[in-house]
Amino acid sequence: MTSNRALGGFFITGTDTGVGKSVIATALVRGFVAQGLRVAVMKPVASGSQRTPDGLRNDDALALLAASNVPAPYALINPYCFEPPISPHIAAQESEIGVDLHHVRGNFETLAGMADLTIVEGAGGWLAPISSAASIQELALELGLPVLLVVGMRLGCINHARLTKLAIEACGAQLAGWVANAVDPTMARPRENLETLTKLLGEPPLAVVSWQVQDSPPLALTVSLTRREPPQSSLLHR
Repeated sequence: MTSNRALGGFFITGTDTGVGKSVIATALVRGFVAQGLRVAVMKPVASGSQRTPDGLRNDDALALLAASNVPAPYALINPYCFEPPISPHIAAQESEIGVDLHHVRGNFETLAGMADLTIVEGAGGWLAPISSAASIQELALELGLPVLLVVGMRLGCINHARLTKLAIEACGAQLAGWVANAVDPTMARPRENLETLTKLLGEPPLAVVSWQVQDSPPLALTVSLTRREPPQSSLLHR
């Protein structure tokens, strides 16, 4: 089986909060697991969590863990878990906990050593702060994975997508591609917006995910593992 060193994985970011990063991240995990790969997952920083007998647990991290076929302790997957549903840097400050990127990197390397590839989900948008000194951008750069951008298809997404792409490329991160995720079923002119995004971002989306209803089956998604291959995607609607 191919080694993790060859495949690496993806860092999932979004144009904003609430654009479906978790939906796309878990769909990628399911798709790669279906290909027979060992897929580890990580949600380094999460806010908006519930108290359980085992400690704080975040729904996004739990969803990733449920989709993964690489068992790992929760603390390894989600080392910084905060209860209030607020910006992670504020939650960390109020909890008097410092988000240490080197600690996150250590956890990532442990998980990567157990798997063929690792899917890491960020929090909020690309420049969302996670501490007084770092944002999601610095976290992604620390891990060095190709970045997959989730564009939440709603009014304003064109500006957000262009700004995020510019920021990703300006810091030297590798943009693996983008996914169009329908988050507003009432969005006007979705086809025209998709065509505009394709033109302005310079490439078609790796996948177009339609509006997901609550009781639909789980979504599975795969994309090309290297930029040298033509973008490809397979999509099963939930």
